[in-house]
Amino acid sequence: MSILNIQKDHSRFRKIVRGKIKENLKKYISQGELIGRQGKDTVSIPVPQIETPRFRFGEQQKGGVGQGDGQPGDPVGQGEPQPGEPGEAGKDPGSHSVEVDVHLDELAEILGEELELPKIEPKGLDKIQSTRDRYIGIRSVGPETLRHFRRTYKQALLRQISSGTYNPKNPIVVPRREDKRYRSWRTENLPQSNAVIIYMMDVSGSMGDEQKEMVRIESFWIDTWLRSQYEGIESRYIIHDASAKEVDRHTFFHTRESGGTMISSAYKLACEIIDADYPVDEWNIYPFHFSDGDNWSVDDTLTCIQLLKDVLVPKANVFCYGQVDSPYGSGQFIKDLREHFPDSDDLIVSEIKNKDAIVESIKEFLGKGK
Repeated sequence: MSILNIQKDHSRFRKIVRGKIKENLKKYISQGELIGRQGKDTVSIPVPQIETPRFRFGEQQKGGVGQGDGQPGDPVGQGEPQPGEPGEAGKDPGSHSVEVDVHLDELAEILGEELELPKIEPKGLDKIQSTRDRYIGIRSVGPETLRHFRRTYKQALLRQISSGTYNPKNPIVVPRREDKRYRSWRTENLPQSNAVIIYMMDVSGSMGDEQKEMVRIESFWIDTWLRSQYEGIESRYIIHDASAKEVDRHTFFHTRESGGTMISSAYKLACEIIDADYPVDEWNIYPFHFSDGDNWSVDDTLTCIQLLKDVLVPKANVFCYGQVDSPYGSGQFIKDLREHFPDSDDLIVSEIKNKDAIVESIKEFLGKGK
């Protein structure tokens, strides 16, 4: 088989795999199994085993329609029980799935297509600059490390032919100094957009393992999409009950806390992190807060509203609040946000009643393209 045929088959296989992922994307998101299969840059996705349809010859002398004894008009019998029917042991293998490694960028592209997510227009593009060396041509001077061997050989060959010193029977080409050619380059300044995601989660006693799992699944897909939109991205994690603290990713999703809830403690810490490390004119800022909607008091909720209006919403690309269902939470906080930020594109709220609601929640958060 030629290399070209192999490449065509591989391309066709990737298209089939991509189609299977799109068909089952909602299942992959709601089940959350992909998170445990994540590598550094890829995710292993189980897809049904793919076989090319083909004709198979049956075994001889097994009978069938048009074979064996019988007269015209005789009814066709049901035959012997087929392997795989209820109550009958089979000898053939069952259906299997194979695991295919998919790059996170491709997974983000599929997510964007299926949820119709618009591309994000980052802010701060003219503030952060990175450089890139771009090779733009050939010149006759330069360092030996950039010598273009093919161009040098061609130039030496042309010189020898034109001067009559080239011997086809003894084709030796020896470049001279004037034959040498070197790659030329130019250093370009490139705008670079950076982003920070600040995750905040209520870990009070009313937030159980099921609620944290929904947050973990949703944050994986949010990360996957936002990382596909920015050259550089950072993630910060805040947990809170009656007080807030910054933690690492593992602690964020696995900590067990109890006690009351003061949401303002998380918002105050988020403001401090933004002021200290992320200038608004250079960073795209995405705060995400997840809670079951309980808060300590009306006064603390008013403090949260003031922090949102004065600091967090103006400095963020978009502020997202996701409220997960809990049998112990009142669910009041999302109502307060809707009251104070009616029809706002800069503060988006979403109710996450169960894992099946994660897909729609992601679309609500990221569907504005901010």
